[in-house]
Amino acid sequence: MACTLEKVLCDARTLLDRLKEHDTAAEGLIEQSGALSRRVQGMKEVGNALPDKHTEDSSEIQELTKYKPHILLTQENTQIKELQQENKLWLSLEEHQYALELIMGRYRKQMLQLMMAKKELDTKPVLSLHQDHAKEVQSQVERICEMGQVMRRAMHADDQHYCSVKERLAQLEQIENRELRDLLAISKGSVKTGSEET
Repeated sequence: MACTLEKVLCDARTLLDRLKEHDTAAEGLIEQSGALSRRVQGMKEVGNALPDKHTEDSSEIQELTKYKPHILLTQENTQIKELQQENKLWLSLEEHQYALELIMGRYRKQMLQLMMAKKELDTKPVLSLHQDHAKEVQSQVERICEMGQVMRRAMHADDQHYCSVKERLAQLEQIENRELRDLLAISKGSVKTGSEET
């Protein structure tokens, strides 16, 4: 199996194209994370606005608070789980790519050493090209690892934000239930005094 300079260059081009595709995919994931953050913020605003409006028609507000936050929370929960799964897949792909790059680098190095042992050729240009390529691949791999760390941090921040939103919704439900119990007690008291007067 002959290892030529053209083959090494072709491999280098292929690897660079793959790295560009990975960069594009990572940017897409960052945009999706931003969109998800905006949707969670919108859900939080809806959850904060609902308790302030229950002064006029309590039956409509009971219906809204009974169903809407639960539906929004379920939808957001599903989307967060899908994004987490997608992030895990991307991280696995990056780690696989890193391992493949290391294996291919060692393979090329061993092939060059084998060629040097079999033939007395001037392999200095090929070795220098291989070293340059190895440095470039190493810098790209470090960049991919940094992006993976950023994605892990983003996932952790999203998890924390999701938990705080869920906790806030639970607090709002408790406040709402307490208020509804107070209103029910007041209405029962007024019905009782009205029946006693009659």
